[in-house]
Amino acid sequence: MLFGGPHQSLPSFLRAGVQPGDRIYPVRANRTCLYVLGALEVAQIVPYENAGSALPDDDYVKLLDWRPLKTGCVTEVLIGPPGAPLRFDTVVPGDLLERLTYTSRRGERLLKHVEDGRLIRSTSLQGIYRLAADSAAEIDQLVRGDGPSGVADDV
Repeated sequence: MLFGGPHQSLPSFLRAGVQPGDRIYPVRANRTCLYVLGALEVAQIVPYENAGSALPDDDYVKLLDWRPLKTGCVTEVLIGPPGAPLRFDTVVPGDLLERLTYTSRRGERLLKHVEDGRLIRSTSLQGIYRLAADSAAEIDQLVRGDGPSGVADDV
């Protein structure tokens, strides 16, 4: 499960154009590194109020643990089959960071604020962005553990 809402601190997946079948890669920036936390293939996007009925019983119990999020303006839940396990040690290598590319209706753009393979500022990571096909394939390899570092289509 991943949660979305109407605010910049918890952006809406629906507004970003996320559809069932899309693959989501949550990320975390820490110091000068970018970490890929896992992957989720979207099966459905449901309103928070309906999430319990859309989940298997085992996952519904987990949703109850996240109930305090409702007070934080959660309005939507991405649900998918089990994805890559949640990890906090999968660093995006500097060379990949330098060529990480997003795509939109306006064209493609590189990740901003990257110098010498290091993330200087994380402002260009705030939100939901669609990765270009090549970048998505490399991030997917990294998450699965077949990437160049040996550590295991959206960010």
